[in-house]
Amino acid sequence: MRAHSRSLVGLAASLLVLLTACAAPGVSSIVIEPAMRPVYPMLATYPDIQLISDIAYGDDASQTLDVCLPTPAKVDDLMGEPRPVIVSIHGGSWMRGDKSDFTWRAVCQWFAAEGFVTVSVNYRLAPANIFPAAFDDVQNVVRWIRDPAQVQRFALDPGRIGAFGGSAGGNLAALLGTQGSGDWTTDSRVAAVVDLSGPNDVRAPIVTLDTYDRPFGDVQLAYLGCTDFADCPAAAAASPVAQVDATDPPFFVAHSLDEFLPLQQSESLVATLHASGVPATYVTVAGSLHSIAMLDAAMKQSVIAFLRGALAFEAKV
Repeated sequence: MRAHSRSLVGLAASLLVLLTACAAPGVSSIVIEPAMRPVYPMLATYPDIQLISDIAYGDDASQTLDVCLPTPAKVDDLMGEPRPVIVSIHGGSWMRGDKSDFTWRAVCQWFAAEGFVTVSVNYRLAPANIFPAAFDDVQNVVRWIRDPAQVQRFALDPGRIGAFGGSAGGNLAALLGTQGSGDWTTDSRVAAVVDLSGPNDVRAPIVTLDTYDRPFGDVQLAYLGCTDFADCPAAAAASPVAQVDATDPPFFVAHSLDEFLPLQQSESLVATLHASGVPATYVTVAGSLHSIAMLDAAMKQSVIAFLRGALAFEAKV
């Protein structure tokens, strides 16, 4: 296994940091006070980023992806070195959303602007496609990245793949990190995970705040293809918290303190990672911002610092 796992170093200089007494050695929990007006990703434009859209990775019409490519000045490719990759997975309660949504396209471009080749993914949606269809799709995207033809086409490093997702996409990104065991550089394993506001334990109905438009337990059952939780084997398989083992890659988990999805969904995942000895940085944000809405300047800096450390990558200056 590659020694990618490392804690964020020097992050305290730019954030308000609280190290929890119960955290495992080398693992930090962080609380960020957001700026008065978060710098949402949809406000950023990246005219120099090359976007290759709607590449098919499967036979279904929804199985397409976009590739956002860094500008040469931002990547260490003068000597022909392969580049690290981020798989970006949109949210939408597993039932809606699209990689071409303005916010998620901005995320793709943002990562590319920071020097990462970024693969933004569409996947089959529920309820027409129940679990594990969406997860099968994101796993197949990782395998697609590792295909020698794509490695050569985009100058990729198949051993340095990270997963980023928000909300339902956070769940799928976390599953990429926890599914299976061992080497992070083969098949559909990834070397780092960023999970923003993920529903990480779907084995029972998740009680949300009134701001969500329907009982979230119904959303879970529709995604899982079950009629009740008492007889739903898919629920454990779809819960990252139930898949953790000591060989999993480092995680960055973030959640707003008062958002509609309960904070416990992230707390339980982080606690399980800590208990298994998996490096995990946990960030909580004051307020009710959900998923990529948390990406103000401080959060963006934290995510990029984590991914550069975990994937052993530094952008050119």
